[in-house]
Amino acid sequence: MARPVVRGTAAWKYFGDFRDVLLAGQVLVLQVAHPVVAAGVRDHSDYTSDPWTRLMRTGASLSIYVYGGVAGARVEAARLRALHRTFTGVADGRRYSALDPAAYAWVHATLVKVPVDVQRFFGRPLSTSELAEYYAQMCDIGRLLGVRERDLPPDWAAFERYYDSMVAGFAANRTIEELFTTIRTVRKPVEWLPDRWWLPLRRAQARGQMFLIRATLPADLRARLGLKWTEADQRRFNRFATVVRVFATPIPAGLRTAHMRWIGKLNVWFRAHPRVYARLIGGNGPGSAPRA
Repeated sequence: MARPVVRGTAAWKYFGDFRDVLLAGQVLVLQVAHPVVAAGVRDHSDYTSDPWTRLMRTGASLSIYVYGGVAGARVEAARLRALHRTFTGVADGRRYSALDPAAYAWVHATLVKVPVDVQRFFGRPLSTSELAEYYAQMCDIGRLLGVRERDLPPDWAAFERYYDSMVAGFAANRTIEELFTTIRTVRKPVEWLPDRWWLPLRRAQARGQMFLIRATLPADLRARLGLKWTEADQRRFNRFATVVRVFATPIPAGLRTAHMRWIGKLNVWFRAHPRVYARLIGGNGPGSAPRA
């Protein structure tokens, strides 16, 4: 067992860093590159029609099982497993389940990797001792979520070997293409936003999101997906990363993660007061709607 996720520990400092949002597109691509995850998202997710709500639900879930305390994490884990138990179907002539152990473990692995990559690209890489503590904490969270013990590599070095071997087996698929289309055509987050404002904003976010995806995906997978990357692109990304690093790294960890910690506490409170949540937001609780 690792130390709990409390103030000053590695997962507390890095998992909710506001810079993690810069890899949001990358982690989605890596998740749906797995054929079982791709099938589940294709058949059961509403992200193409309602990406903003999907984003809020995902943020609520992540905040709870990392920053919501052990009790909150257990409740969220039970909710997630009950939700995904309903996501089944047929892909390529074979039945699949969203709780397929290998696919379920892979989704967790992508979330484990994001904060480490974010610090490597935009901050200070984690030290050997921080990596050991962070990974042990995320393994404990994986167990709470129902990831099998044998699907959790014993240490960070073994995790990286597992991660690289998984990425090496991925290729383009229809769900990845739909994700790219959604990024380019995403509807406005609120109906009152005038189209004359939203359309240029959408083009700008699509260019930025696709650039960050191309920049941060593993190079071999980027090539297999047909995403071009040039030396000029690399220089541009290096400049961007330097700016983020210079301005964000001096900010204390408590401030860099404050938003996720407060979201976690708020959503744990909402779970204890579902009527308040229903009145203010709608639904039965944070992330409660039966969607992927």
